[in-house]
Amino acid sequence: MKPAFAFLPALVTLLSLGALIAHGPIAQPANYHAFADPDHLLGIPNASDVLSNLGFAIVGLWGIVKLWPQRHHARLQPARPGYALFLVGLTLTALGSGYYHLAPDNARLIWDRLPIALACAGLLAGVWSETALPRKHVPAATALLALYSLASVFWWSFTEQQGHGDLRPYLLLQILPIMLIPLWQTIYRSATADRLAFAAALLLYVFAKLAEIYDLALYTTTDMLISGHTLKHLLATAAAAVLVGRLIKRTRA
Repeated sequence: MKPAFAFLPALVTLLSLGALIAHGPIAQPANYHAFADPDHLLGIPNASDVLSNLGFAIVGLWGIVKLWPQRHHARLQPARPGYALFLVGLTLTALGSGYYHLAPDNARLIWDRLPIALACAGLLAGVWSETALPRKHVPAATALLALYSLASVFWWSFTEQQGHGDLRPYLLLQILPIMLIPLWQTIYRSATADRLAFAAALLLYVFAKLAEIYDLALYTTTDMLISGHTLKHLLATAAAAVLVGRLIKRTRA
């Protein structure tokens, strides 16, 4: 018997999809690559924005090293494929985003967005697998989400090259985890610690997005100590660390 309100995640997904379709193409801001901090360090251009990506690799590898020996642990089943994708995507984000920030442009941006999309798909697949998704569908659902994540970035790149860039599929992939994960965790009564970890990670992510928006303002307010975009990387790393730390702690129970 399905729990009450089990229909809500599907409804939210359809409403989100419908809203994006009704809105029409969403273009990337014209000044997207104009970041506030142009500092150089040891010959590295845009050093703060480049080097602040190292945290993603540290957190991702921390999760891989700690969880790989525990990959058959009951608390990681059946969500292992999704969380593996999340950790790999997180680790690759350090490389992709670091490469992009060395010389920001659309050609490099695709390598920034691909691993981020994979990480979002992996997190979504992981929580879905341990809540609402029947176990027999986990491999196929994880693979489809991974393919969708890649397609969303390639769609943006293709439309951008055509002169009318469209971020809607990519934005949907970033929006859905924020809305669906709390719903799944509440409806299917996930452990309180899991829900608190995601809530903390979500709060940090919100602060990260705000820092991104106020990139230049934070840079000038801190007397050029740290830009909003660099701070975004650090806060997003902290959000990921909360989630990875929770996964590791599960295997110690």
